[in-house]
Amino acid sequence: METNSLLRQLPKVDALLMREDIEALTQAVPRALVVEAVRAVIDDARAAIRSGEAVDVSADALAGAALSRAQLRARSSLRRVINATGIVVHTNLGRSPLAAEAVDAVADVARGYSTLEYDVDDGVRGSRHVHVESLICRLTGAEAAMAVNNNAAAVMMALAALARGKEAIVSRGQLVEIGGSFRVPDVMAESGAKMVEVGTTNKTHLRDYEAALTSETGLLLKVHTSNYRVVGFTEEVALADLVALGARHGVPVMEDQGSGVLIDLRRWGLPYEPTVSESVAAGAHVVTCSGDKLLGGPQAGIIAGKADVIARLKKHPLARAMRLDKMTLAALETTLRLYLDPDRAVERIPTLRMLTATKTEIAARASRLANEIARRCEGAYLAGTTEDVSRAGGGALPMADIPTVCVALAPQHMSANELEHRLRTGEPHIIARIVDDRVLLDPRTLTAADEADVIEALTRLAGADVR
Repeated sequence: METNSLLRQLPKVDALLMREDIEALTQAVPRALVVEAVRAVIDDARAAIRSGEAVDVSADALAGAALSRAQLRARSSLRRVINATGIVVHTNLGRSPLAAEAVDAVADVARGYSTLEYDVDDGVRGSRHVHVESLICRLTGAEAAMAVNNNAAAVMMALAALARGKEAIVSRGQLVEIGGSFRVPDVMAESGAKMVEVGTTNKTHLRDYEAALTSETGLLLKVHTSNYRVVGFTEEVALADLVALGARHGVPVMEDQGSGVLIDLRRWGLPYEPTVSESVAAGAHVVTCSGDKLLGGPQAGIIAGKADVIARLKKHPLARAMRLDKMTLAALETTLRLYLDPDRAVERIPTLRMLTATKTEIAARASRLANEIARRCEGAYLAGTTEDVSRAGGGALPMADIPTVCVALAPQHMSANELEHRLRTGEPHIIARIVDDRVLLDPRTLTAADEADVIEALTRLAGADVR
């Protein structure tokens, strides 16, 4: 009898939809989602009653549950997070944040029409390649260039254009796997090129490439192992030597450089990474790299090289399938333009600014942040600082331990795991690390606005915990 009585007390869908609070929500959330949420809440309550669970069947309780559910369903899946991990190019968190100038450029072309493929001077159709080609050439010394939607696409298209149905020779030590289990051999297979492995995992000599050359050879491929290093008893062939070998046999040479370094990072104490301009100067016919790793721009694949090769790529059928949209082109063009002044690039491009910040700078920020958290949160956390290391991330600079100083929080009324969970699932989402039962926040990957949001979030959690 009690079950039937509770079931009869459940409000009708229409009755809940007529409530003022539910009706108000439909002004901000699509009505269809609100209706779905109301029905789902009532259905859940009905199922719980029948299973003997205690259920509050009041209209207020069910309306509150429906409001929460509808708001959750209406929330965007792609949302802002605060990266406090110290991993600068964090693939899972969207890799490189854009410079403010790039964000403005994206907004400008997104809100209306643009010169994407229109020449305003002559009033005729233009090419989307012009927006970045001259900048890439100026920054790298290449004869010609183009950009596609990521580096894997750049590699795929170059292989398809230069070596489809032919052999492409590559060192066994360079058969890289990148994130998501995508592997160089798989990309080569899909391009239609026949992979020919030479050398061993740790050592490959020029004679290995030369011995593998046949009348069917279409390409010599060098892959920069930007996401790992083989150290110790190792040897690989310099790009210039491969180019010389290719020239003697009439075979083009391609380098998949990966990370996309445009300036020498050793000036800021980071490990050496070959720049795109060095590879172009070595004579490679094609050099490919990412736009959203160490370059610090949007997701893109940059292709630089010889004019005749790039001309073939622009006409390849895959060029349309892999082309960039107007917003990515706007972000990439603006990011590349910042590189015309390397010092300004380091100052304005977030990825470069984070990577090159000194330990002393980070330590000062960590101390200020820890002190403010301690002051605002009144004993909810033991807040101090600790030395640690930041990472480049994104499959770049794998050997770089970048010295940093983190804020270390020891919560007094909950576990470190609970604090990390609450920060991660709160609004905005704050992604941190746990080390030795303390939550670490690395200022290297925090902006000033992020720091303010972190303080506010921790203050809210401290107040909620006290209550």
